[in-house]
Amino acid sequence: MEKSFKKEIELLSLGEGETFHGEGILAITKALLQSGVAYVGGYQGAPVSHLIDVMVQAEDYLDTLGVHVEACSNEASAAAMLGASIHYPLRGAVTWKSIVGTNVAADALSNLSSPGVTGGALIVVGEDYGEGASVIQERTHAYALKSSMLMLDPRPELSTMVRMVEEGFRLSEATNMPALLELRIRACHVRGSFVCKDNVAPAISTRHLMEEPAKFDYSRLAHPPVTFRQEKLKVEARIPAARHYIAEHRLNELFPGERDDVGFIVQGGLYNSLIRALQQFGLADAFGEARIPILVLNVTFPLVPEEIAQFCLGKRAVLIVEEGTPEYIEQEILASLRRLDINTPIHGKDMLIAAGEYTVEVMAGGLEKFTDRYLPGSAAQPGKGWLRSNAKRRQEIAQQLTTPLPARPPQFCVGCPERPVFAALKLSQRDVGPTHIAGDIGCHSFATFEPFSFGHSILGYGMSLASRAGVSPMMKRRVLSVMGDGGFWHNGLLTGVQSALFNGDDAVLVIFKNGYTSATGTQELISTPDEDDKVAAQDKQQSLMHRNLTIENTLTGMGVQWMRTVHTYHVEKMRRTFDEAFTSEFNGLKVIIAEGECQLERQRRIKPWLAGLLKAGKRVVRVKYGVDEDVCTGDHACIRLSGCPTLTLKDSPDPLRVDPVATVIDGCVGCGLCGENAHAATLCPSFYRAEVIRNPKLHERLLDGLRGSVLRWLQAA
Repeated sequence: MEKSFKKEIELLSLGEGETFHGEGILAITKALLQSGVAYVGGYQGAPVSHLIDVMVQAEDYLDTLGVHVEACSNEASAAAMLGASIHYPLRGAVTWKSIVGTNVAADALSNLSSPGVTGGALIVVGEDYGEGASVIQERTHAYALKSSMLMLDPRPELSTMVRMVEEGFRLSEATNMPALLELRIRACHVRGSFVCKDNVAPAISTRHLMEEPAKFDYSRLAHPPVTFRQEKLKVEARIPAARHYIAEHRLNELFPGERDDVGFIVQGGLYNSLIRALQQFGLADAFGEARIPILVLNVTFPLVPEEIAQFCLGKRAVLIVEEGTPEYIEQEILASLRRLDINTPIHGKDMLIAAGEYTVEVMAGGLEKFTDRYLPGSAAQPGKGWLRSNAKRRQEIAQQLTTPLPARPPQFCVGCPERPVFAALKLSQRDVGPTHIAGDIGCHSFATFEPFSFGHSILGYGMSLASRAGVSPMMKRRVLSVMGDGGFWHNGLLTGVQSALFNGDDAVLVIFKNGYTSATGTQELISTPDEDDKVAAQDKQQSLMHRNLTIENTLTGMGVQWMRTVHTYHVEKMRRTFDEAFTSEFNGLKVIIAEGECQLERQRRIKPWLAGLLKAGKRVVRVKYGVDEDVCTGDHACIRLSGCPTLTLKDSPDPLRVDPVATVIDGCVGCGLCGENAHAATLCPSFYRAEVIRNPKLHERLLDGLRGSVLRWLQAA
């Protein structure tokens, strides 16, 4: 049972005059429908997963509008969908996560941008940047510059964000340029409201099909020699048309202020944080009215030189607030002002940090330097006091801490089927020695943290097997690559498996077959078991994942000759399989499929089922694991091998023992890993397995009563 977006789908159907209340990313989704989008695709990933997840579940409603929705296998396939807008007046939108998704999609984007589009094409990118990001710290802005794509960065206010989606399609059609719309995590999750419009059914749709394909037009292909003409069109026609549209429709916003001798130019997505920083300096009131003029760039490429010049002319100084590096916007503004012979002092990275997220406190640090130089006196004092109090508070907290706070790195979920595989690998390395491990993007990357500390590289989603190609020939011991089923279908099948087979590489690959792209929100795959399989596997003794053999059949068809499928929780069997793979005389690709359903999805499925059984008064058995504190010796080897957060420590009840003993706390899902590890590693026999029976049958009640009587008699004796 996957997460339901029923309430979100209801918001998508709001009509003219009704008020939407919710998050920014859902407002963007609603805006797509109001704009008459004909097709939507994408690859999930924070902070924009919500868009494609909701669209997929809203398929029945979207069918009434004739809107086609497709969950793509990767970002490249999503970008390629926009090819529909090259010839046809179809508005299309796709979405993915940040720079890593844009990197994957780059080839398709280049070949889309060169001929240009007829229908509006919008790419919603979750610009996952800063301390809260889970990806490399780069900016999608570079691709807008490289390929001459529009770049929108809307101010995080729902009405503005919705307008930028609608204008983004119009701007794309007016200029024949695809448009990137970047949303930081704060914009995706900002809450607010806006007055809705009716959703627009596209003129050409799944309900109103085209009779004939477009006539052949070689000039619409990204193919020499027409690509040379297309490059000129970008400079001579498209970018000038974009600048004209941006200025005419006032897509960038100018907020005036009483101190018009200085000013700020800010990326739209940073506006809210800038206002909050200005409030600390007394330069903005509680309602967000600033005392200093602010030019908000809701479109960050292309910039309009005349607009920039008009804002800067006559000012003593302007501060550019641009997050990330390189400072593309600052450089372009400096160049355009110099061409117009405008010598207004421009500041940016010389006063603000060069790299990193622009939080309120970071901006305040830059404002302090700016106000000291251009607004000396009382104007800067409130902000300085706020910064000093923040620094003082940190010092006081540091002094109160007698010992450093314990590290809390990300880790596997309780009962995650991937944790036992790394426990088995840890045991296997005792037998065969340490090996080079090529990691991958996904939940399994948590194995890079303690207690496992596995992984030498992470070079891209599904790229682990490919990334070890240069290491394998240089190592005496075989190299291990780790990949999830999400990464396998995203990229790993072709870049990794096909390449290794083609080159006859001697390598070991473990594929985690948990049934979903779990790291991005447990979306379904081609290898996800269907609903009939899920119902059939409600019996805990059956393996749900073994009911879908798509991965195994694909690997067999590709020519993999050495393949083993092992249930992940069978630690000892997994250990022996690793030993065999590393020591086998077979010279070629060896694939271990670690089979175990994502625990989050499993719990979402079985909890309602068990609740239904209990409500009906039926017998329900829950497995519980624990540690006998009288047997535990306190050496904690079990914790070092597992890392499960429900396996922890408590004080020993024995006053003669100094070391704390292990204990299993509430939250345990009964996966049995702790006992499996104890058996596989020949640890102490302190773990026990118990069955908690709800609604027991008559003979079980009688047996329990008899056991209780015997125990009380023995205790009395």
